[in-house]
Amino acid sequence: MAHTPVNHPLRPLYRALTFLAGAYLVVFGVLGIIQTSGESFTGASDVRVLGQGTNLLWSILALIVGAIVVATAALGRNLDVEANKYLGWAILVIGSYELATSRTDANFFGFTIATVVVTYLVGLILITAGLYLKVAPQSQAGAPRQVREGRTA
Repeated sequence: MAHTPVNHPLRPLYRALTFLAGAYLVVFGVLGIIQTSGESFTGASDVRVLGQGTNLLWSILALIVGAIVVATAALGRNLDVEANKYLGWAILVIGSYELATSRTDANFFGFTIATVVVTYLVGLILITAGLYLKVAPQSQAGAPRQVREGRTA
């Protein structure tokens, strides 16, 4: 893939953004589990955590996804690239589903519109970071730029 940047100079910034997005999901999940412990597992509720609607199911899922994101951000080694790519798209799909069902009985995760917006932002951060976090040995790092500039041997 000649168009995917390798050893991008802003890689530390994207890694920090990934870590912050994962840490936010972990904090949201922990606070959500604490606040929704006596509520129903699925469905809409009046519980608000950090200004967003949630229920026990979404709180647990956010905690798990956040823990995976933080762990892969800490490990690096291109594990974070794959995790961010797939988890980012999964979060966007969940956000889109909840946007479509926000005022119906099919709102399994108890999302509000604020939750949908934050979910989209986290998903987009993960996808964008996944595009720029790839690392490779220096001998392979120049290949994509050389291909783009037409300097292949």
